[in-house]
Amino acid sequence: MRKMSRLMGFASVLCLSAAVALQPAWAGDQKFGADAHKLAEVRQKAVDFLKATQAGDGTWTSNTSTGVTALAVTALLRSGVPITDPSVVKGLKALETYVQKDGGIYHPSTSHKNYETCVAVVALKAADADGRYDQILARADKFIRGLQWDEEEGIDKSDVRYGGADYGPSKKRPDLSNTQFLVEALKTLGAKDDDPNIQKALIFVSRCQNLESQYNQTPLAAKVNDGGFIYTVAGGGASMAGTTANGGLRSYGSMTYAGLKSMIYAGLTAKDPRVKAASEWIRNHYTVEENPGLGQQGLYYYFDTFAKTLSVLKVDQFEDASGQKHDWRKELAEQLFRLQQPNGSWLNPKERWLEGDPNLGTAYALLALRYCEPVNAAPH
Repeated sequence: MRKMSRLMGFASVLCLSAAVALQPAWAGDQKFGADAHKLAEVRQKAVDFLKATQAGDGTWTSNTSTGVTALAVTALLRSGVPITDPSVVKGLKALETYVQKDGGIYHPSTSHKNYETCVAVVALKAADADGRYDQILARADKFIRGLQWDEEEGIDKSDVRYGGADYGPSKKRPDLSNTQFLVEALKTLGAKDDDPNIQKALIFVSRCQNLESQYNQTPLAAKVNDGGFIYTVAGGGASMAGTTANGGLRSYGSMTYAGLKSMIYAGLTAKDPRVKAASEWIRNHYTVEENPGLGQQGLYYYFDTFAKTLSVLKVDQFEDASGQKHDWRKELAEQLFRLQQPNGSWLNPKERWLEGDPNLGTAYALLALRYCEPVNAAPH
């Protein structure tokens, strides 16, 4: 009951319609979401593309990083491809070869231990219905918790790095992207809202928000103060969207959705000022045309994070700041339908963050489309 009350609270603050759970495409009259037949057609073309581009060793794009392979495996499984499918079997076996003695799941030469392990955890958990990966996942859980910046690194809660996660071995500067991957992995493994590591992450996430409050007293907090999120507050701070005239760091879409989602995972309610401010930011910047603040850069990462966050909020229609209501599932799906290449792939002409790789773009797109399935209107 407490969880349901919290979700209903989100709906009231965001001026959204009644909450619903995702239902099968064929259940009753469709009210919201993508056209089921078009969605199936687009997904199948994308699945066929990924099956065709898989390397003989079971990986995608690179065998010196687990990232794209893990995302592709997850995308296939969540698109309805069975665990017995040869491409899934090969992909899972490839991921198993990257399991390390310390519990991480990464290539030995990588500089992205946190990211690689977190996305591999999500993939293996999606294939763990029979418990085949229970031991591997338990060790990975312990590994990623150990990567988080906290007392083990000799820092306390007053340090702006506290609670964050970085790429892994460098321990130079935690960031919100890596932190959201860590939180996502822990939640996938069953961590609750009050899990100590998720609560530590909340401290870091809150400091990455452009919002001066009792939770963020950093020098950057008041310079923009619009409720959106930046890449990191650590190391002097950084935003991929650049700076303002007064030296503030601009908020942008993908990190704002990542920050809001992480706060919800940490148990914050709609009454919390951080949630209110972040919700207002996304109402002011709602779009499926670009990654707000970055244009086309990081577009597919944005699509995936956008869809996950609105799914967590369990809303059918999203009302923007102008009062316009959006069937976000349908709008996102139709945008992805338009962007799909004739060969079934997606890729970003803006190649930053490897999105010029069609395997990565296709995996992100399929993961986003999972949340676009048609649903029935919730009863009033």
